[in-house]
Amino acid sequence: MTYDFDLFVIGAGSGGVRASRISAGHGARVAVAEEHRVGGTCVIRGCVPKKLLVYGSHFAEDLVDARRFGWQLGERSFDWPTLRDNVLAEVDRLNGIYQTNLDNQKVTTLHGRAVITGAHSAEVDGKTVTFDKLLIATGARPMIPDLPGAEHGITSNEVFHLEALPKKLVIAGGGYIANEFAGIFHELGVEVTLINRGDTLLRSWDAALRDRLLTISMTKGINFRFNTRFDRVEKLENGCIRIHLHEGEPIETDMLLWAVGRVPNIEGLGLEAAGVELNAGGAIAVDANSRTNIENIYSIGDVTDRIQLTPIAIREGHAFADTVFGGKPWVVDYSCVPSAVFSNPPLGSVGATEAEARNQFGTVKVFTSDFRPMRNVLAGRNERALYKLIVDQASDRVVGAHMIGPDAPEVLQAVAIAIKAGLTKAQFDETVALHPTMSEELVLMR
Repeated sequence: MTYDFDLFVIGAGSGGVRASRISAGHGARVAVAEEHRVGGTCVIRGCVPKKLLVYGSHFAEDLVDARRFGWQLGERSFDWPTLRDNVLAEVDRLNGIYQTNLDNQKVTTLHGRAVITGAHSAEVDGKTVTFDKLLIATGARPMIPDLPGAEHGITSNEVFHLEALPKKLVIAGGGYIANEFAGIFHELGVEVTLINRGDTLLRSWDAALRDRLLTISMTKGINFRFNTRFDRVEKLENGCIRIHLHEGEPIETDMLLWAVGRVPNIEGLGLEAAGVELNAGGAIAVDANSRTNIENIYSIGDVTDRIQLTPIAIREGHAFADTVFGGKPWVVDYSCVPSAVFSNPPLGSVGATEAEARNQFGTVKVFTSDFRPMRNVLAGRNERALYKLIVDQASDRVVGAHMIGPDAPEVLQAVAIAIKAGLTKAQFDETVALHPTMSEELVLMR
């Protein structure tokens, strides 16, 4: 049978775009359908605009610190629309680049919602498309809890488009997104309260790092409430929001941001028409080659809920394209994946936490460096950085690295290479320190 395309991709986010481009480069006839904008969550409403807001918010502290370095500054003021619009303009630029890259690879872009109608067919805005292989890369979206009045809150999708900054903001959640936006909006002058139903931040992170982040965040003036559950949300006549809790008195705020997790985008896709199965968590079930239970249908990225990181989706898309169309099969290695939280200060982590290492290896050595960065010393800031190496005592191999402090994610990327390569603590120690830097602490721990 002759199909319209060799490959049809639903979703033009980071993973879908990479799979489309590489597959087309291997000679496949490729089409990708996207109902929103090319670039997906990361580029349009996620990592990229958020990181730009992190940069913008950090000037609040940088301008204060500048005085200790001899800079005499005049009257300072902040204009949210300027930052917002410049960030959105950069998103537009990147959206254009992603579209150009698809066009240059002769990938057909269908701007519309795709619905699967069978194992080899789909409809895009009423038009039928047939294909040999299907790749589902529809990503995930912020979860809004099922409670009365939840619709009065916003999510990370809307936060980049605010008309004005609120005076008070409540953030629900304790993970990456909650802590990142808490840091951003606090620095921009918003009174921030973070409410978490659990008893800790960043549940999967090393305990020493999350404790340090909490201490620093509280010192900066961010408010935290733990073991607190929402009952209902009420919109008042004056436009404010009243949050009713299971524990304690209601809280009134100008804005509520839901940051309580993400859910796979599977609704209305037509998965049942092709017989595609889901896993226990409601994500698309796939094997190591990203293949579903249907032979010609594959899925990558957050909609499969393996590891929800942009570089993982990109690797999955690349592996799919090389395996299916390039004759060069390979699978993604999910071990030793580095991650970061762009809070204030940021965190970086790769490999096993101390608790995980003790469970896996039995006897481990833990090396730490708890120091005050040179810049903070002269600026008069008491914030301390913390670096931590986890070593398997039997092999001397460094199996985990965790850090919080200025530029921690930038430093962590290089450390991830060393840990992925299986380097030992002795090899770290044999490396000459690069002085004066914060990263030299990694080779000076004794």
